[in-house]
Amino acid sequence: MDKNTLIGMLLMGLVIFGFMWLQQPSEAEMAERQRQLDSIAAAQQAQEQRDIAAGNVDTLSSDEMNHLMGVLQNMPQGNAAINSDGVMLSLKDGVVDGTVTVGNKTVKWDEVTARESADPATHNLAVQAVQRAIDTYARNGSFAASLTGTEQMVTIENDSLKVELSTKGGIIARATLKGYKTWKAPQVVLFDKGDNDYSFTLSNNTQRFETKNFFFEPKKLNDSTVLMNLQLEGGAQWGLRYTLVPGSYMVRMEMVQQGMTQVIPLNINLVDLDWHQKISRHEEGKMFEERNSGIYYKYAGKGGDVKYTSESSDDEEEIKDKLKWVSAKNQFFSTVLITDSVMSTAKLDSKVIDKDAPDYERYLKDVNIHTLIPYSSDKAVPASFYFYLGPNRYHMLSSYDKFSPKEDLKLTHLIPLGWKLFRWINTGVIIPIFDWLGKFMSNYGLIILVLTIIIKIVLSPLTYKSYISQAKMRILAPDIAKINEKYPNQEDALKKQQKTMELYRQAGANPMGGCLPMLLQMPILIAMFTFFPSCIELRGEPFLWAKDLSAPDKIIEWGGQIPFITNFFGNHVSLFCLLMTVTNILYTWMTTKSQAQSQSMPGMKAMMYMMPLMFLVFFNNYASGLSYYYFISLLITILQTYSCRLFVTEDKVRATMAANAAKPKKKSKWMQRLEEAQKMQQQQQRQQANQRRRR
Repeated sequence: MDKNTLIGMLLMGLVIFGFMWLQQPSEAEMAERQRQLDSIAAAQQAQEQRDIAAGNVDTLSSDEMNHLMGVLQNMPQGNAAINSDGVMLSLKDGVVDGTVTVGNKTVKWDEVTARESADPATHNLAVQAVQRAIDTYARNGSFAASLTGTEQMVTIENDSLKVELSTKGGIIARATLKGYKTWKAPQVVLFDKGDNDYSFTLSNNTQRFETKNFFFEPKKLNDSTVLMNLQLEGGAQWGLRYTLVPGSYMVRMEMVQQGMTQVIPLNINLVDLDWHQKISRHEEGKMFEERNSGIYYKYAGKGGDVKYTSESSDDEEEIKDKLKWVSAKNQFFSTVLITDSVMSTAKLDSKVIDKDAPDYERYLKDVNIHTLIPYSSDKAVPASFYFYLGPNRYHMLSSYDKFSPKEDLKLTHLIPLGWKLFRWINTGVIIPIFDWLGKFMSNYGLIILVLTIIIKIVLSPLTYKSYISQAKMRILAPDIAKINEKYPNQEDALKKQQKTMELYRQAGANPMGGCLPMLLQMPILIAMFTFFPSCIELRGEPFLWAKDLSAPDKIIEWGGQIPFITNFFGNHVSLFCLLMTVTNILYTWMTTKSQAQSQSMPGMKAMMYMMPLMFLVFFNNYASGLSYYYFISLLITILQTYSCRLFVTEDKVRATMAANAAKPKKKSKWMQRLEEAQKMQQQQQRQQANQRRRR
């Protein structure tokens, strides 16, 4: 395109735009146009009222009657009936019969087709209802016969899971987990009828068929397999076959079909899947369970990551990449849909149940998932899936990787065990020890106690080093004070630092020696912080006064909401959390008492006492098993500290320091670099002083 052509097109566009702008109506013209439209609407309404007063009624046109006959005649024999929004019509010996219900009035078919009526308003509403029904059945084409039916429930079950299938939509309508109970029910109902629904949308070039609208015919093939089938025009069939895998929480769902090429053309290679679930509440402590519920999903491929939507607020995500599975997950139980192929893109929507909603106490989240599934109308089984309907138990989820031999499903990531380092500690160390102890003990309070002792024994060398380092620093405190007195001025800061470091080197002390061992223990403390609230083995397990180690052990509880306090602290006091706080304050007192710098840093000392109180607020709503672990861990730490003071006296530490000072010291590379840096700094200071004197 040359320059002249471009300029010409631009000028033409400006002319057209200017013409449209000049021709737009004025406000007065727009007001007049609206007045005319209102007059026409008023006239039409007045005419309708006159028609009703005169007894004039709507009638079905000949085309609509022919369409109705066609719909009824094309239905399979024995099912030639329409049942839609009060319209109950059937075909008997070539004659249409039935009724139409409008509000609380029922109109017979011969009255609907009559030219006159004593109640024109009701008659016209009945005609409109029939017209809508004809349109609905026409839009569903070959599937129209399945719009009518009676919902039935079919049950399949094994020792772990009971699944109830509904013929309306052919879906899993209810799932009950055996062996688990809630705080107020003898069994965990993962989702109840009306709380979980999903629908496939098949389409041809002109129509869309949503399976949720159809009544399926159930066929129980054996004790563990049920086929939900739709019989279509021309002998075509489409259905969902469910098989409950023995001894597991897995349900196999297969899309099965026959002769579907006459309904769905071969150029259609995707079907829509829409899944909606209200995630049910199962625990007494709703606040913490709500924080651990949402949509989890895994990207397809061996290296596919597991992600999740926000668990604390409403969230929407649009996924462009392919997915392997999606899940509606809460703290201890999940519904996971795993495809044998992939899900091509997805839209995820998770909403927190509003506190003013009538079902707030019953549900945690309202989630909607829309995705696309590969499909071909000429395949007998165009798509297949697994539904996992069960607990978030680590070893169980890990064992289900066998259902996908080509890639790691990573279902264990439904259990939040922390970031990579902390997750590795949990999966590689904590969980194996925890499970091993479970083989010998049935009381989980004792298991936590023994687990804590094992961890503290393993970490005892670090604890010992930390204590020795603190003892050395306490002994060196008077010498450090003398150095500070000798070099009080700011210009002597470098000299003071050199003397202090020289003192540390001669005594074999390290000012960071007490902190580093504690820092090395932090990953384990954080790993335990993520492990206990996610450990389903603790769910419902009592110990001492705690009724459930996976929930707060409430000893004091009050009703009502206290602003700010209830949101963070809750409306109760947990005893193990309180004991942990008291023990933490005692340990802080012991630590600050032994630290020489505590007298010169009162602000830091106050902050150290504030931390246990902050932990009280933070951990009050957490699992009592977690507070119990920290309580026991702090008690053992206090015992270890007293043991160190008993067996490692200050005289022994002084003797060790004296012997260390007598040994020839070889400067470390770090010390050499520090001295070089100090020399450079001294040289720069001398140069700056000389320059000031010259001025």
